[in-house]
Amino acid sequence: VWEGEPGDRRTITYWELHREVCRAANALKTLGVKKGDRIAIYLPMIPEAAIAMLACARIGAVHSVVFGGFSAESLRDRINDAKAVCLITADGGYRRGSVLPLKRFADEAIAQCPSIRDVVVVQRRPGGPGDEAFANMTEGRDHWWHRLLDQATPDCPPEPVDAEDLLFILYTSGTTGKPKGIVPTTGGYLTQVTATMKYV
Repeated sequence: VWEGEPGDRRTITYWELHREVCRAANALKTLGVKKGDRIAIYLPMIPEAAIAMLACARIGAVHSVVFGGFSAESLRDRINDAKAVCLITADGGYRRGSVLPLKRFADEAIAQCPSIRDVVVVQRRPGGPGDEAFANMTEGRDHWWHRLLDQATPDCPPEPVDAEDLLFILYTSGTTGKPKGIVPTTGGYLTQVTATMKYV
């Protein structure tokens, strides 16, 4: 059960989550994302954030979540360090009563990110000319999340990966120096999650 800041609410079963993850994984494949590619995720706190992370793991892509409250400069630095080929963002995101125009920040960031080939945009709220979170879409580079998923099948067998393959990159805050990428492996992360579930 998810509740958004304005009070919107969604209930998703585990079966529905599985189908959405598979559709998102297949959508990324249609964009040419393959095992080992890095994907930057710059989203508000919405179900699509978890779906995007799980979709990357399903196809062996390495995801890097960038906090939706970070600036365009912070996003740019993390994308360039990871050499991400795709960015998943949203038209906007609610935060403390206001709307952050995430797509505008993303556009500003990737103007200096030569590795980015595709941008996938989740429609968080209805946009339109003059709207604070209106998303300007660049033909050929930008894709609406819902349109990609509408064309994707919900059947996506998981990509086999090695225990030492990277699962994701998580950057330090950067408050005391250049952000440093922490790189948990697939096996290491699963071991830690298992231990946490058992003992905590």
